[in-house]
Amino acid sequence: MPLALIMSSHVAASHVGGTAQASALSAFKIDAMVVPTVLYGRHPGWGPPGGAKVEPAVIEGMLAGIEANKLFGQTDLVLTGYFAFPEQVAAAAQAIDAVRGAKRKGYGGEAARQPVVIVDPTLGDAGKGLYVPTDVAQAVVENLVPRADIVAPNLWELSYLTGEDVRNVDEALVAARRLGKPALVSSVVRGKEIGVIYVDGPEAWLAAHPRQPAAPKGTGDLLSALFGAALLDGLTPSYALGRAVGGVAEIVAAAQGARSAELPIVAMAQRLKAASPSVRLERLT
Repeated sequence: MPLALIMSSHVAASHVGGTAQASALSAFKIDAMVVPTVLYGRHPGWGPPGGAKVEPAVIEGMLAGIEANKLFGQTDLVLTGYFAFPEQVAAAAQAIDAVRGAKRKGYGGEAARQPVVIVDPTLGDAGKGLYVPTDVAQAVVENLVPRADIVAPNLWELSYLTGEDVRNVDEALVAARRLGKPALVSSVVRGKEIGVIYVDGPEAWLAAHPRQPAAPKGTGDLLSALFGAALLDGLTPSYALGRAVGGVAEIVAAAQGARSAELPIVAMAQRLKAASPSVRLERLT
């Protein structure tokens, strides 16, 4: 059974962060170990969230317990998201190194595949700017982005990472390539569509769909989990992009239809696996 390590927020009443990702991965029969960076009652966008930030020593202890049970060696996917302290970021970086360094042997003695590490630099958004402390943002840039197999920023975060003014698909392609590693860039607007681009060197794809009037929080978290699940299923990055963006589009459409303020991930789990007719996949280069 595939196993994922998620280091991100836990929000009891909102389908965001590690909470949303664990729910989505379960639809693909991927077990998740969630190490929470905050324990909130609701998304801060609704108002005071309740709960508290998790002290770094607690996270370090949880990760040590996971490692002591020899589960780093069984981890196939690592997802990182929201962090509240730079020390949390340091613990996550050490965990990524430990996961990669764990000896993994498959049946018959051959070396098993290495885990996929997806870093979502959850730092800010358009119209809001940076919503984490600057020392946290710096720690993510210095300690997590270099360790990522895939970096998954939104358009604003891509601008922050590269120092470029990124506003459209063409500018996003240029900026993403400057990261020097595969990138999954969300919130890319073109005309009446919104989509996600995947860039890996000379290869680039866009998966786009009609823009909805509004979308619940957590779509970026859901995207990272779905893309990781598709890669574990053996899909090529382009097909993984189409399936992941299609899953997000279907869940957002279901939320709109139900007038839900939260993503109905569990209720609509089957839609996570089906290609969405509203999503258009286009090769850019």
